[in-house]
Amino acid sequence: MKLFTATFFLIAAQVIAAKAIDYLPVPSGDLVRHIYYTLSYNEKNEQANWVYYTLTDSMVINRGEERSNSFRMDKMVATGSAKSSDYTKSGYDRGHLCPAADMGFNPVAMQESFLMSNISPQTPDFNRGIWKELETTVRNWAKKERKIVVVTGPVFKDDKGSIGQEEVLVPGYFFKVIYDTTDDSKLIAFVFPNAKSDRPLTDFAVSTDEVEKLTGYDFFSLLPDDLESKLESKVEFAGWFEGYEPASPIAQQAQTDSETVSQDFYFYLVLILVILMVVLLVFVKGRKR
Repeated sequence: MKLFTATFFLIAAQVIAAKAIDYLPVPSGDLVRHIYYTLSYNEKNEQANWVYYTLTDSMVINRGEERSNSFRMDKMVATGSAKSSDYTKSGYDRGHLCPAADMGFNPVAMQESFLMSNISPQTPDFNRGIWKELETTVRNWAKKERKIVVVTGPVFKDDKGSIGQEEVLVPGYFFKVIYDTTDDSKLIAFVFPNAKSDRPLTDFAVSTDEVEKLTGYDFFSLLPDDLESKLESKVEFAGWFEGYEPASPIAQQAQTDSETVSQDFYFYLVLILVILMVVLLVFVKGRKR
């Protein structure tokens, strides 16, 4: 009984944390709300436009649920989701958008991660390579920052045809946007080709504005306009990757440059005056002789 009660309250706490604030991308058509993530389903392409979820340190630390590998149709998709059989012998992996490893803190979350609405066709080398590397990195960020918000999905450009009876579109790219909700908030975004890569993650970092242009979605629009503009317009590695220092704000840098120029000006002005005084003294002494 005590174990059941403890498990119940843990799940309840995680649900409350996950639903605290919704920064869902807009527009949010064909919305499907599961317990641990929300998605917008694209019936034409038979996969999600995006998947949105909150990941906390406790969710990552309390992982222990065995991977189910039980892919199932999502009955909450009104038009019907893709089937697992659509991927069979296609040459593409059933790539998770919300990773199963992020949902390993209880059996319900794990089962939800294997719904086909959360799956998109990914090349094996991509899914098991750099995409997996980013997913692991995101979990480390969740432990470090205690709570992050993740939005991830396909980019329907340079597509690679379709697979299965339901004609599931194979996206050309995938994106992931991560928002750190702490007081010192920060935002980072990535876009990857749906292909193998041995390059570092930082090579694929882009501004959130760039992801919005590629996808047509507005991310984190509920943030104050000035904060949203500040976070989404640049690529900032500091606070995410080790070895990077935060860039000086433009206004502060301009002020620093201005102060440097002023100091240099006064230095040279004083130097010129001193030289003129020396010349004048030499001249006066010469006249007296």
